[in-house]
Amino acid sequence: MTDQELQTLVEKVSQESFRQPFCHNARFNQRLKTTGGRYHLQSHDLDFNRLVFEKYGTAELIKVIKHELCHYHLHLAGRGYQHKDLEFKQLLKKTGGSRFAPLLAPVVFQVYQCQQCQKMVKRRRKIDTKKYVCGGCQGKLKFLKTIEA
Repeated sequence: MTDQELQTLVEKVSQESFRQPFCHNARFNQRLKTTGGRYHLQSHDLDFNRLVFEKYGTAELIKVIKHELCHYHLHLAGRGYQHKDLEFKQLLKKTGGSRFAPLLAPVVFQVYQCQQCQKMVKRRRKIDTKKYVCGGCQGKLKFLKTIEA
């Protein structure tokens, strides 16, 4: 899917689901890694993660488009456009958009084991085993493996 096809799809979804035109730019942004899309408050443009389309297809991309269009139309109307606002939640439910982006990147854990009490410790980030110790017994930690969850 090209950026022009995405622009046409966003305009079509806006007209069908919100009965309002989308008058700004929609494009794919390669720098988005963990989120499905982004609404720019200043320019009113929308960015989308190409991985949503590649991994999950057009149906999931349309749900993400509806989510970002909720931000767009509510902000332009001067109403509550943030995730915490009731108007946003109601409009999202009414249009059938996704509340959260699908999982795009695998979650990676580093597994360590205490050499004294044998306790297993899972961390997302690597730690310096010379500097950090077990929180329970203050024993030395040993790196075991990296796992994807």
